[in-house]
Amino acid sequence: MGSSVPISRRRLLATGVAGLALPIFLPSTTQAQEGAIMRLKLTFADQDFSATLEDNAAARELFAMLPQDLTIDDYSTNEKIAYLPRKLSDDGSARFENEAVGDLCYYAPWGNLAMFHGPYRWSRGLVRIGRLDQGAKPLLVRGEFPLRIEALT
Repeated sequence: MGSSVPISRRRLLATGVAGLALPIFLPSTTQAQEGAIMRLKLTFADQDFSATLEDNAAARELFAMLPQDLTIDDYSTNEKIAYLPRKLSDDGSARFENEAVGDLCYYAPWGNLAMFHGPYRWSRGLVRIGRLDQGAKPLLVRGEFPLRIEALT
């Protein structure tokens, strides 16, 4: 048998405190966390561009679903849309202002992403989830294309 070393209260307390502090220093999980900056890399028609997401439920759900391979297509004269494999939360679908070219939105009634390359107005069910970082120029390529969306680290 080996000799046993008595554990002092001080050593026991120090070990417990160190154990509590340990999770603070571990890398974050891949799941989107509230308050974390979430960025996307979008690729279609031989171009890559990025978007920064807002901190709302729909944006966090989208980020947690990545990567995604979708189809992007023209809708009307001012936007491109891509249907998601499942619907996201419509929390935060309250009216917003400052609608701008380059907005990335989620349209809850249809379950699709909407990326605006022209002026638009808020409508019921539209949730702004982010903004294209370099503006809307990549969206001006007309047609239907495979779209890849990935988390940008």
